[in-house]
Amino acid sequence: MKINFVKFCICFPILMGMSFLLISCKPAEQSGSGKSTIQNKGSDTMVNVAQSWAEEYQNVGLGVSIEVSGGGSGTGIAALIAGTVDIANASRDMKDSEKALATKNTGKAPVEFTVGYDALAVFVSKDNPLEEITFEQLTEIYAEGGNITNWSQLGVEVPGCSSDEIILVSRQSSSGTYAFFREHVLGKKDFKLGSRDMNGSKEVVELVTGTPCSIGYSGMGYATPDVKMLKVAAKKGDTAYGPTLENALNKTYPIARALYSYTLGQPEGTVKDYLDWIMGDAGQKIVKEAGYVPLQ
Repeated sequence: MKINFVKFCICFPILMGMSFLLISCKPAEQSGSGKSTIQNKGSDTMVNVAQSWAEEYQNVGLGVSIEVSGGGSGTGIAALIAGTVDIANASRDMKDSEKALATKNTGKAPVEFTVGYDALAVFVSKDNPLEEITFEQLTEIYAEGGNITNWSQLGVEVPGCSSDEIILVSRQSSSGTYAFFREHVLGKKDFKLGSRDMNGSKEVVELVTGTPCSIGYSGMGYATPDVKMLKVAAKKGDTAYGPTLENALNKTYPIARALYSYTLGQPEGTVKDYLDWIMGDAGQKIVKEAGYVPLQ
């Protein structure tokens, strides 16, 4: 997918795959009619769609500059708590402790907006003969104390994987995707040591693409023809469903989740206009085009 990058905040940038972690950026500037610059930071799962939103909205010609950066849901939420961003994107819920700290630090309580939905996909090599997997098997693969370490234990022989060892691809702990997978799939168990923890969703898919022995998880919007997305069942005996728009909407796919944008207090002026646009027809069209599930 071709991405025309929008204007980014230049502070102390650290390149992280497709996103940028920006340190100590100032909050949005004020203009006579409201904020002319909107600082938007957070989820790497959402960074591509956030960039597309910003680019399209700026093309409308309203004189609004939107500065987008990633770094993970935790990074965006930390910036919101510090009062240095207008909108924090997150692929997980804000914790009560985070909301309380944001209110204490800024005097404003965070407000949550659902801006779309995602199906968290489990990726393997496109030549891997495995077609489906259960939460129990994923827990045995990923969680501390789990006993599945080889593909043969799942009844498959993977072309190009002579060692038979399952190579775990995961996300860094600041990622909302990491937190969601740990809570909803692993039952809050800790991850095994030894996984390859990637900075972004795109990097997960890229590593799985070039590593036949591997398994990884990421937003379905990052799928390519070079990987396979497994069907998933919540428990043994249940029908396994693939991560599709339809299955996420009808809730048959068991790892569907909401995508959020958070503000400090009820948004006003330019920030409110932008969020209204995101949740309207134009913004939701971009959600669908990015491979995610739009609001109904």
